[in-house]
Amino acid sequence: MTNRVYLDWNATAPLRVEAHAAMIAAMETVGNPSSVHAEGRAAKSIVERARAQVAQAFGAVSADIVFTASATEAAALALSGRGLQSALVEHDCVSIWTESVLQCDRAGDVAVIDPQNSTLQHANSETGVIQTLPQGLAVSDFVQSFGKVPVGFDWSGAEMGLLSAHKIGGPKGVGALVLRQGVDLAPYIRGGGQEMGRRAGTENVIGIAGFGAAAEAAAKDLSDGVWERVESLRDLLEERLVNEVPETIIMGYASKRLPNTSAFAVRGWKGETQVMQMDLAGFAISAGSACSSGKVKPSKVLLAMGCDDLTAASAIRVSIGPTTTETDILRFGDAWIKEYQRFAARAA
Repeated sequence: MTNRVYLDWNATAPLRVEAHAAMIAAMETVGNPSSVHAEGRAAKSIVERARAQVAQAFGAVSADIVFTASATEAAALALSGRGLQSALVEHDCVSIWTESVLQCDRAGDVAVIDPQNSTLQHANSETGVIQTLPQGLAVSDFVQSFGKVPVGFDWSGAEMGLLSAHKIGGPKGVGALVLRQGVDLAPYIRGGGQEMGRRAGTENVIGIAGFGAAAEAAAKDLSDGVWERVESLRDLLEERLVNEVPETIIMGYASKRLPNTSAFAVRGWKGETQVMQMDLAGFAISAGSACSSGKVKPSKVLLAMGCDDLTAASAIRVSIGPTTTETDILRFGDAWIKEYQRFAARAA
């Protein structure tokens, strides 16, 4: 496994050393954050420190960060029973609660007519296309953009935002709903009064500690220009693939995109086949959103962007991160081009 190359950061990012250290330290704290004794207060301080770290990294206020078990739960908390409008490019955890009536053009841009009754993702997990969020937007999914591009919740225009720890190098199983000051909502999970009465259940102290540390580290990477280097590697890969295989279609190429994401297709070469071929060659990639992988059907995101069924079913996603090297990119390019030549020979 040591020679494998991980190119599926949008599915989950490798755990950061800072998050690992914070989680190990939190394991030593025995108290329940709701208890008033010293042990409980120690656990509570870990949660509140992490809340402040996430808020600082996201340009929000600590009191308006609600920790959840995932961004999917945060979406349910924000969206259930509201009947908001969305586009088909949204993640399934958003689409399940909304009416997919908003239109998306071939570049991946979504037109929002009524922001107060709509939800719109900030960046797409499959194509990396970044949206311009209108002021007064009801809800936005910031899961993929948080930590990769500059974004401040205070100026984003959204009333609520969704976050996930494991997309920024924190642990899996922790997310957050972020509320604009003055915005409140009824709890989806009822019980105790945890999370300021907005989400019942004893807090995942260990996971939350890792989330906070990851958010702080991610913000530093962003300010240090780490993602600019990542973008140069993404561009290097796309240039090589298009030069060697001119029929390669880069999804959302003309749009503003996340610096680490490349979705591309050679029409007729099935995405699932490419994922398996690359896996055998030592590269972890995907055929779309991790939550949708394994479903033998064309990407709904690409269909919404106007791709035909065959092209949409032929797409794969490569998503990289700060530890990806130029050697990793070149090796993947070599392996992918080699498999393409075999595909082309069979198709001839």
